[in-house]
Amino acid sequence: MAFFRPKEDRQVQVDFDHLPRHIAIIMDGNGRWAKKRGLPRTAGHAAGAENFRTIATYCKDIGLDYLTVYAFSTENWKRPAEEVGAIMGLLKKYLLEAIGRMERDRVKMEFFGDLSPLTPELRELCERTREISKHYEGCQVNICLNYGGRDELLRAARAYAQDCLDGKADPGDLGEEQFSNYLFSRGVPDPDLVIRPSGELRLSNFLLWQSAYAEFYFTDVLWPDFTKEELLKAIAAFQGRSRRFGGV
Repeated sequence: MAFFRPKEDRQVQVDFDHLPRHIAIIMDGNGRWAKKRGLPRTAGHAAGAENFRTIATYCKDIGLDYLTVYAFSTENWKRPAEEVGAIMGLLKKYLLEAIGRMERDRVKMEFFGDLSPLTPELRELCERTREISKHYEGCQVNICLNYGGRDELLRAARAYAQDCLDGKADPGDLGEEQFSNYLFSRGVPDPDLVIRPSGELRLSNFLLWQSAYAEFYFTDVLWPDFTKEELLKAIAAFQGRSRRFGGV
């Protein structure tokens, strides 16, 4: 299959035949982006949502297999109600537009996290995108929504313990691959590259199990300003590293 080859920056040397299979991004810096411009935080989230659409489409165009983004964490409910409401409104708008364009774009979508606190309308939209996605192959975009890495691990541990109590599993047989099947990300390979814009140098409870051997890339660029060129810089940095997975 032939994929689009970018012209953004000829100086960024990327081998498009050996891309990371799975990139994960912590979409951080929307609020600070808005504050720098004298705008409300909600304007930053709107700009960040639009940039997500741009980057997700670009990842599909260059042939990436998986993109996972941190959209809303289990801790984000602590934010002001107005801001949470704005984020949920943007999610609804995005999902409605995505459903209308999925036949054209053919980007698969999945959701990691506990969707039960969402409104029935949002849960139904998430389920519709999941169902439509089953008909496509190619780039899969995983949206982490009401997601927390520790919460995911606790849910997996509880589910496995219950299976042991029910006689469906044996504690002595538990291995990494088996445990991974109890995670939200079951069936999806671990990320090769985790990117965090905005200058923060932490994971913030994102993909704790899955990122055990991921390469990390940090940049001061705020998420709404994270361009295709910035993505290429992150990929180029990844390709310049040696991944030994604990070996020599």
